[in-house]
Amino acid sequence: MRAIILAGEITVGEHPRFTLFGLGINRDTFISTIIAGVVVVGLGLIMRAQISPAGVPGKLQLIFETLVGYMERLVEDAFGIKVAPFVVPLASTLFAFILVANWVEIIPTQDKLISPTSDINLTAAMAVFVLAWVHLTGIRKKGMLGYVKSFTGAPQWLIPFRAIEEVAKPLSLALRLFGNLFAGGLMIQLIALMPSFVLWLPTVIWKLFDMFIGGIQALIFSLLTIVYFSFAVGDAH
Repeated sequence: MRAIILAGEITVGEHPRFTLFGLGINRDTFISTIIAGVVVVGLGLIMRAQISPAGVPGKLQLIFETLVGYMERLVEDAFGIKVAPFVVPLASTLFAFILVANWVEIIPTQDKLISPTSDINLTAAMAVFVLAWVHLTGIRKKGMLGYVKSFTGAPQWLIPFRAIEEVAKPLSLALRLFGNLFAGGLMIQLIALMPSFVLWLPTVIWKLFDMFIGGIQALIFSLLTIVYFSFAVGDAH
């Protein structure tokens, strides 16, 4: 009964807020996003400081190099790195940031942190950013007329479906990531209602599973970013 009551009280979009320059900002999302960004930038700076003159990579560098190498292979297979070389650092950065953001809530704090990706505002902003960059890249590679023709070319009866597809892209990017992380946070709160003497086991199991899902969702977001760029510049090379 307590679980049912808690589930009924949790609604999407309710966050403690503050105002900055006249804009309402979700405080928990803002703090968690800053923490995730600081962690990613901090890891990059640590890796840079650990680079040895002998060229022997450390463990952190190996992790980053493995990630970047994986993204390079995906981009090369999709449309060639030379066509849009910036996609590799973009996809790698998105993966690293989203992964850390998804895992922020496992940090033990007195005031529980949330995964900022469980807030639709952040995932929607990232989706709009990626798709706007995709369209700008397509226009730069094909020209405005050529890029428009890629949506309005034959067969003409597919034009409405292409329009629906373009609307669905940012929605699917934003809602997939948001939905999975929001559900994960909700499950953690529901598990917290269990008796304290058995609470630790389901909490540990779910958090490990939640971390796995967070990694998968970060990878999916990055992969779809690469796919959308390949569609935008696919005929340019």
